[in-house]
Amino acid sequence: MSEGIYPSLTPGTILSLVTLDPISRLQLIKYAGASGDFNPIHTIDEAASSAGLPGVIAHGMLTMATVGRLFSPFLGDGFLRSFDLRFTGMVFVGDVLTVGGAITSATPDSPGMVYACDVVARKQDGSTAASGTAEFVLLS
Repeated sequence: MSEGIYPSLTPGTILSLVTLDPISRLQLIKYAGASGDFNPIHTIDEAASSAGLPGVIAHGMLTMATVGRLFSPFLGDGFLRSFDLRFTGMVFVGDVLTVGGAITSATPDSPGMVYACDVVARKQDGSTAASGTAEFVLLS
């Protein structure tokens, strides 16, 4: 049973922090191609400037995918059931994101154990880029 595999996952458990490499322009270009989001504010300085931004900004969904890396250690034994994120700050080229979270509840449910979490992505200056909640299921 999943609670035997992960006995330390209880409410209050802090998920291991994940710090990523600085956001690069190449990463934004690759993400635009992979996602189909070619809005030029994500890749072209002039377009970002014309939109009133101080520089190109990362795609919100790239930030969300980064937060999702918190669950990678568990997904071989389960799946992500829900993921809600609110974007609260812009992420620019050169920013370093650190993502973290904490288990808020652990509930038995078919087909396994459901873990609810609060999650956050912070920039190198400590400001919050995104925060929200997620649920993942570890299969029995």
